[in-house]
Order: sequence, then C-alpha cells, then structure tokens
Amino acid sequence: MKKNNVDMEEIKRKIALLQGKLIYLTINKGRNRIVKLNAYIDQVYPSMFIIKPDEKVDLDRMSYSYSDVLCGDISSSHF
Repeated sequence: MKKNNVDMEEIKRKIALLQGKLIYLTINKGRNRIVKLNAYIDQVYPSMFIIKPDEKVDLDRMSYSYSDVLCGDISSSHF
C-alpha cells in the first residue's frame, strides 16, 4: 500500500482551486471497473464535490467525498 503524505485539508484546497476546470480523472468503481474520463469539477462543498463528465459517456454528474481521493478511489495528476 502506498503511503499518502497528503492530508484532507490539502485535498480540499486543491480541489477547490480546480473548480470549473477540465481535468483527467481515473475512477476505481470496484471489481476491476476503472473509468478514465475528462471531467469538470462542477461544485465544491465542505464534505463532497461534484464532477461533470465532458464526454458523452453513460455517466451523468457524480458526487464524491474527499476521502475517496485520499484512499485512491479517484486519482488525477492535479491532486
């Protein structure tokens, strides 16, 4: 397991700075289902954030918590 030296407040700050910008995300949906897509950070809240996919995929707006980023279920080179 990779040790993460990033704390929750730093993740929140980085995601808040990316609001409205297009980023490349890798999302681990479990059971070997990995989704890679370009998405916008649509809205940012104190305990979660919402992404909006750029591409026409079978996904609509999705919400994730900052702990999803901390544990590695969502990754990007930006955070």
